[in-house]
Order: sequence, then structure tokens, then C-alpha cells
Amino acid sequence: MRLMIFVSHEIRLKMCASRTPAEWDETFELFVDMTLGYMALNMGQRYLNRIERLPMHTSIRTGHQYMLELLNQHPDRMFNKIRMYRPCFEMLIQVLRQQTTLQNSRYLTLEEQVMIFVYVISQKATNRMAMEDWQHSGSTISVVFTRICKAIASLSQTFIKPPNFDAIPDEIQWNPKYYPYFQYPYLVILIDLLWQNCIGAIDGTHIAAHAPADVANNFRGRKSTVTSNMLAICSFDMLFTYVVTGWEGAIHDSRVLTTQLEDPTSGFPHPPPGKYYLVDSGYSNKPGFLAPFSNVPYHLRDTRRRAGGINGPTELFNYRHASLRNCIERCFGVLKARFPILRYMTNFSLIRQREIAMCCFVLHNFIRLHNRGDPLFDRYGVDGVMPPSDSDSDDDAPSSSGTARDQGANSRNDNNFANDMRDRIMLEMYLNYN
Repeated sequence: MRLMIFVSHEIRLKMCASRTPAEWDETFELFVDMTLGYMALNMGQRYLNRIERLPMHTSIRTGHQYMLELLNQHPDRMFNKIRMYRPCFEMLIQVLRQQTTLQNSRYLTLEEQVMIFVYVISQKATNRMAMEDWQHSGSTISVVFTRICKAIASLSQTFIKPPNFDAIPDEIQWNPKYYPYFQYPYLVILIDLLWQNCIGAIDGTHIAAHAPADVANNFRGRKSTVTSNMLAICSFDMLFTYVVTGWEGAIHDSRVLTTQLEDPTSGFPHPPPGKYYLVDSGYSNKPGFLAPFSNVPYHLRDTRRRAGGINGPTELFNYRHASLRNCIERCFGVLKARFPILRYMTNFSLIRQREIAMCCFVLHNFIRLHNRGDPLFDRYGVDGVMPPSDSDSDDDAPSSSGTARDQGANSRNDNNFANDMRDRIMLEMYLNYN
């Protein structure tokens, strides 16, 4: 108030000292503007003082009480909310206390913090939805989400481990459709006896993403939607053994794999000599990576819907190859069914989106290890179950990107060796089939 009186006085003195009409008009307009601005500010302040600030989160059921309610009532309520049961959740809390620095905060227990995070990724909940359900401010929800996300992502090396290259998977050893064809001895060059062991399946999948406008085109997949590409390896008991997240959706799966193979710091579990991963038609057939025959029906849906069944050895090989490699599709099906945030990503930073995706993979493996009776694994765990197809999958896309480097003489010789091995498996399989 005193400042306004002083300024008004100075302006009046300036008006009196004005010698020309133009100077007087300019000074008068300044005085009017300041007077009106002060009046508006004064009236707005009086209006705000009349409004009583109402507390927002006043529900009788606090966030802690909501957590106890989910833990202690019907188990399906908890599963429907956070996609895991109480014993598995309590085991997760124990692991986080032992292997991370997470502890109870001043107002929230660690159990409530973890449940808020898992709730958000399991329900694709926004910050406002979490505020209402857990009766905390938006800043609290954001801080808790970031803290738990980083902690769970840091456990990736603990729960996402390379497969055991020496063991024959039970899913192959005890299934006559696959044994001994995908685990078969061959005499090769230099009369070396090698056991060709199938040790897992590789594929890429797309998840929803939010990208800044200046790089959004790099994240647009085949359907022009903004997505992020992820490469994963899984074992036949539906555990992920290697994961890389954060690639742009426009990048082809084969290029992602080639880059990881050539990067010595990527941690990619290279198959030992004589071992191989199953890959789809988007990748080249070469040592360590067994692909199906091209220009032959491959997908399970195509073979099962067609009248007349399987015709010829190449179709039989592709059908059984697809049946065995289907485990990676089922893993992705469980992952996206449990964590819908992967289909409807909210507006996080690109770095946080990578961490969220890695958390989903870690929790997938954690639940698989500690709850074999999980309903989602029971639904997708049956051999031959076909999960919903990925709209941005690169299965049928030409694999021009990332395979152009395999043009040297050594690469051609390696591919010839891999093709001969595939032909032998195909012939032996077809002879026993008839």
C-alpha cells in the first residue's frame, strides 16, 4: 500500500512537470494502468481470503487401510488389483528389503509404496487415479513411483539370468514332437560330434511409448503408432533370460539383435558352439540361430486353419518350430496381460519408460519363480496357446535391416552350415512323422 502511494505521488509530480501534451498523456496512461492493476490485485486478494481451503484427501479409508484391506480380505481382490497374491507380494517385500536400500518412509510403509507402484503398472492408472485410490498427493505418488521403479529395475541382473547351456530343457526332452530333433547329434566337419541343443527362443515385441515431438517419427512402427521395441530371450519354462528395452519402434527386430551381438558390453548370452536359439522368419538362419523355412506356412494359425493339414517336410518342420518357439509369444502374452501399462503407456520420460518396461520383466520372472500356480501362467502356459497378435510385430516384415552385414564369404559358409543342419533335422523329423 505504501509503495503504491509513493509511486502514485511520483507519477503526479511527473505529470505536473510534463511540458508537452504527448508527455502528459503518456504519464497519465501509466498512472491509470497502475491504478487499475492495483485495484484488480486488491480485489483478487480479498476474494481469495474469503475462500476457505478445503482438504482434498479426506476419505475415511486411508491408503494404509486400503492396503491392509487388500492383504487381509479375499485373495482375488488383491490379484485383480495388483496381479499377484499375498505370499508372492510378501516375498517381494522381503527381497526389496534385503537387496535394495528401500525402507519405510516417514508416512508410508514399504508395503504401501510397493503396492502403489504395482497398482499403477497393473491398472494403467494415472497419477490422479492413484491419488484418489490411495489418498495421497500427486507429488507423493510420483516420488513413490520413481523410487520403487528404480529399485525393482536394479534387480534385473538378479532375476533375468542367462539359461543353463548344459541342460536339456524338460519341455524338449519329454516331448516326442521335439526330441530328439531339436537336440540331435550330427557328424560335422573334422568328424567332430556336436550336440545341437535348442536353448531358448528370441523375438521382439512393441510396447506403447510417449516420445517428444522432435523424435516421435523414430518411434513410429509399421502401424504409424508411437511404440518402443524390445528384444527378449526366454527359456521354455516361460522365464526371460535376456532383455533389452528402449529401442525406437521404427527399428527392425533383426537390427536390434545384430547390434546386441556386436556390442561386447551388451551382456548378450551368446550360444556356445552347437547350441542355438529359435528365431522367426524376421531373422536369418545362421549358426546359433535356427530360423524356419521361408515361403512356407509358418504361424500356428495358418497351419491349423488350412484344410488338408501339413503337406511336406518343410511344413512339418515349420509347424513344430512354431509350436516350440511359441513360448516367447506366450511369455509376451502373460507380460502384457499382467501389466497393461505396456499397451497404454502414460506420459513418462523415455528413460523412465525403459525402467518401467524392465520392472515388468523382473516382476514377470519373480512371479514365475515364486508362484507356479499363477492364473495368468496357467492360462498362457499350455503348449500351443496363441496369445493375441502384436500389431507391430516384425515377424512377416522383410529383414533387410540388420542382415546386410552377413554378405562375406565366412558368413555364407556359416549360413550354408546352418541350412544343412536345418535340412537334416527336417528330413529326420519327416521320416519319423510318416
